[in-house]
Parts: sequence; C-alpha cells; structure tokens
Amino acid sequence: MAEILSQQEEILSQDEIDSILSDLVNGSMDSGEMGGREEKQVRNYDFKRPAKFSKEHLRTLEIIHEHYARLLSTNLPIYLRKATQVAVISSETVTFSEFTGSLANPVVLGIVSFQPLSGNIIMELTTNLAFAIIDRMLGGQGLPLEGTRDFSEIEMIIIEKLLAIALQHLRDPWKNVLEVNPVLDRIETNPQFAQVISPSDMVAVITLNMKIGDVEGLMNICLPYFTLESVMDRLNTRYWYATISNEKDDNYEAYMESLLKRVDVPVKAVLGKSAISVDDFIHLQVGDIIRVDSKVNSDLNIYVGNIKKFTALPGANNDIYAVQVTSVIREEE
Repeated sequence: MAEILSQQEEILSQDEIDSILSDLVNGSMDSGEMGGREEKQVRNYDFKRPAKFSKEHLRTLEIIHEHYARLLSTNLPIYLRKATQVAVISSETVTFSEFTGSLANPVVLGIVSFQPLSGNIIMELTTNLAFAIIDRMLGGQGLPLEGTRDFSEIEMIIIEKLLAIALQHLRDPWKNVLEVNPVLDRIETNPQFAQVISPSDMVAVITLNMKIGDVEGLMNICLPYFTLESVMDRLNTRYWYATISNEKDDNYEAYMESLLKRVDVPVKAVLGKSAISVDDFIHLQVGDIIRVDSKVNSDLNIYVGNIKKFTALPGANNDIYAVQVTSVIREEE
C-alpha cells in the first residue's frame, strides 16, 4: 500500500518568535538565514518616463512601417517623377516634450486624426525634403532650398496634398492590427502649436530615411501611447503573424494589371529637328516653312517620357494627325 505523505506548514510559538527577534538584535543570526529565501533584484523605476512601450511593441511598429516605407518607395515616384527610396532606420520611446524639443523651426508637422482611434498622431518632415518636394512638384529638379525661410501659402497647399496622399498608404500596413482611416487635420510649422498631448506623455517615434533623387532627409512618425492604448495588446508579432492570411489571391495579378492600365504616360513623336536664328524665329509668320532634318518617308522616333521606345511613320486617321508604329526599341538596343 502506497504511503501518503502530507506536508504541514510549521507554526512558530510566541516564545520561538521572541527568541528569533532577540538573536537578530544581538547579531547572532543573519536575516538571510531566515527561510532560505533568495533576495529579489530591485530595479529603479522612473515615474516621469514610464515604460509603456515594450521592445515587442516597438518591433511590431517597425514591421508595420517597413511595409509603409515600401509602399512610399513604390508610389511617390508616380507624383514626384523621380526615384524615391524610403527605409525605417530606428524606433524609440521618448516623452512628447523631448520629441517636440528636438524639432527645428520651421518644420512640417502634419497633425493626423487616426480614426477610429481617439487622439492624433504626428507626421514630421524635415524642411530640406519639403522644399525638394515642392521644387519637384513645380517642375524643378527637386533641389532643396539654400538657407531657411517660412513656407508660402502655395507651398503649404502642395505639401498638404502630398501628405494626404502619403497618409492614405498607412491603411494597408495597419490593417492587420486595425482598419484605420488617417485624415490630415492640419499642418503646423511651429512645434509650439502642435501640443496634441501632455508634454510628459510617452510616444513612440518611428524614423524613416527618405531619399528623393540626390536629396536625403528624415521623416518621423510620432505615435502617442494615449492614441494606441486601446490596441496595445495587438501590437505584438504573435498577433501580427496570426492575422496575416496565407491564402494566395488569384486575382492579384489581374488587379495590378488593371491599375497599370489606368496610369497616364506622356508619349511624343519627334517629326524632326532644325536650327534657326533667333531673328528668323521672332519673324515667323503663318505659312512660313521650316526645313527639318528628316524626310517624309523616314521613320520618326517615338518617346515614352524621355525614353525612346518606338519608331513610326507619319500619317493621318480621320483627318487627325497620327503615326503608325513600325518597330519596338528594346532596352538592350
């Protein structure tokens, strides 16, 4: 028959308690000998900087914004017509006062309503990037401004439209956490007017490096804990990967093809070239003839953007000038 053992907690009598206290006072017994318990490690806790964002939270936010960076790298060139590279370079937690204190003046601060979450997030763009974008959107080479000055009303409208476009691409990276609808409320150029939360509140700052042509600068996305508090339990990699669907979308290729077909591209046919004096150009009148370096029956060069892609013969179609493509110029040619 199996023997059943029972353990019973030892209860000290009053005399034993008095004896132990006496030994502790006299120094004959060390407090570490009592119960054989291991001492617990004590860590300092700064109540001014509560650790509300864990490393897991920051890693998940990095994953979300790495996806966002890839979307910006793909879609911004459509509007800027220049190669754009965006990448996440860091993530950290600071107080809101530390974030605003590190900003220059002027600066581009987009105050964004992160619906359906309460509160706002902030998208910050350095001035050299902002002026390079403005220059590019107005037909320039996309060069930053030499020196520092305030933005004009027209420049602010251009930046506002581009930020609104960039914010729409935040929806897809966040959909595994929550279906968000970011809306640009306003743009501030002075950090003092962007006090959307208490200065002591904690925020996560995701820093992206953006390169537009030869111009390089930073974009910071400030995510207050107050705004993300209701979805903090979803900001972990386990939840993130569990919500990603492994099923392949069979219509993805057709969807991408339909998007590409709607993209407008400039196409021009060069009839020929000629050099004339400024005096002849000034005195040109209706009916004058300019001799070009090509013949009627010779092929014309057809450009898509600034790239020569086809050759064609000139003609007409229903009384409208037209060309007939005769050959396709491959990249290797």
